[in-house]
Amino acid sequence: MKFKSSLENYVFVLPAVLIFSIFYIYPFIQVLFLSFFDWDGIVSFKDATFLGWGNFKEIIFDDPIWWQAMRNAGYITLIALIFQNLLAFLLAWACDREIRMKNFYRLIFFIPPVFSEIVVGLAWRFIINDVEGANIINRMFAAMGHPNFMHSWLSDPKTALTTVAVVHCWKGFGWGFLIFLAGLQTIPRELYEAARVDGANAWESFKKITVPLMIPVTVLVAILTVLGSMQSFVLILGLVGGEFAGHTSVPVLRILSSMRGSSRFGYACAQGISFGMVLVIISFIQYRFSKKVTE
Repeated sequence: MKFKSSLENYVFVLPAVLIFSIFYIYPFIQVLFLSFFDWDGIVSFKDATFLGWGNFKEIIFDDPIWWQAMRNAGYITLIALIFQNLLAFLLAWACDREIRMKNFYRLIFFIPPVFSEIVVGLAWRFIINDVEGANIINRMFAAMGHPNFMHSWLSDPKTALTTVAVVHCWKGFGWGFLIFLAGLQTIPRELYEAARVDGANAWESFKKITVPLMIPVTVLVAILTVLGSMQSFVLILGLVGGEFAGHTSVPVLRILSSMRGSSRFGYACAQGISFGMVLVIISFIQYRFSKKVTE
């Protein structure tokens, strides 16, 4: 009976294991295998050249464009971690309180993440870039009497990456808002009432109750923000149409460029493996740091 019960459990789990193996484990093994070869993806794989660790050495020592893309992604992620998550938390904290039309605000704040990234990118490109002379932001500055603020936001190397980061924050803050709001609603209201009885003001309640109990939620949002921001590229495609003179290039776009531009499938696979390892290391560091902070 025990064997039969265990067999039934494995039968129920088997479909999920098969799906995970077919669509995750097997592709990962194939990508890892191809990363050791020089292959253009067109000729027969029998003609591919085995390079060993050659692709990885080239990424680390001989590909400055790749590291520039990593820095760009890190900059976007830093902006998202600070401003996007801060905005999401403040809005969630406001909607968690007894304010008028808070359900309406919850709906409005969650609209941006629902939109397709390519649609958001094209829409913001129309708003902030010179598309047939219809730069809405610049026209607003001119109408308000501040023509000195008019700028080519996506064409200038000094502002292109920051503009992309701001649009990315606008697109993604809704997810953090929902998670923060769910976390705030799990805090027992009795704790705030007890603190109020003991003479604590609003700031002391926030510092002693809200912040400590929200640490696990904050860590979760931070990890998701890092993983999502580092892998962003569809929004950038919609905004600038791909790699714009290297100013807004990110790792996923570099991988795509290696596959489509130079037809180096093996090198692109090595870039994907390296990028994945970087994300795993960053997530592990965040987890360890959050564990220490929680303790």
